[in-house]
Amino acid sequence: MTAHNFETSVLNTWCPGCGNFPLLNTVKTVLQELGEGESPTRPENLVLVAGIGCHGKIVDYLNLNSFYSIHGRVLPVATGIKLANPDLEVIGFAGDGDAYGEGLEHLIYAAKRNIDITVIIHNNRVYSLTTGQFSPTSPLGFPGRSTPAGSPEPPLNPLELLLAGGATFLARGFSSEPEQMKQIFREAIDHRGFALVDILQVCVTFNNLHKYYAERVYTVTDHDPADYLQALNKIKEWDYGAGTGGAGSGEEKERIPLGILYKREAPTFDRRLSPGGGRSRAATQEHREALIEKILANSK
Repeated sequence: MTAHNFETSVLNTWCPGCGNFPLLNTVKTVLQELGEGESPTRPENLVLVAGIGCHGKIVDYLNLNSFYSIHGRVLPVATGIKLANPDLEVIGFAGDGDAYGEGLEHLIYAAKRNIDITVIIHNNRVYSLTTGQFSPTSPLGFPGRSTPAGSPEPPLNPLELLLAGGATFLARGFSSEPEQMKQIFREAIDHRGFALVDILQVCVTFNNLHKYYAERVYTVTDHDPADYLQALNKIKEWDYGAGTGGAGSGEEKERIPLGILYKREAPTFDRRLSPGGGRSRAATQEHREALIEKILANSK
């Protein structure tokens, strides 16, 4: 597997300067590395799931097995694929509207269950595909197409919500820092359990926050991601522009921590469904089929 193998003939229609370009290139690099080393991941064992939005086009540009879900349904599709074949490496891509709006209930339950999938959020803090409406993470006062006088709603802090919901891996990256994204993506994929990476992915057309982020982001150091309270404090350090110092206000600059903010080990959902986790693949499949037979019998 090389970066060239992932190329497709599909015309890329992202806007010039879109933060999705470095994100796509970083994903290609990480997938290439997964295909190398002592225990390589074969391309047929990788499955990508995307939602609806500009982010969803990423699966058109990666030559791998993929599934387009309907709006907000990345998580149930990814969960179903993982449960049907736990040997697959399942990576979901979603936007902030897709995951934190329409799909929020699915996201929380995936975190609660600790399903062993990786979810990468293209968080541009606006509905870009539909030309600029405010999203769940748009800052207070955002003057989008649906809120020309400024959004009256404070934004959601999704990492705080998911920490409370039971997520075992939470991280934040910035689309202008590909090397850090690469490290975070690799650790998220290697993590056994539910891993969510919130990428501040700049939309240059409808919500250009390049300068805003560049003046505020920093990489966390001297931070223990296994410490729940430390993680909570780091996550709450930035409120996504919920107060008067929000994006574009020109007031006091918040600090935005980047990196792995929380990480812990816990049994995965699949392990709980099949408590004898040490059994062989054939025995695991036999056990799974027996569970399905039992469920079907009880439903009659």
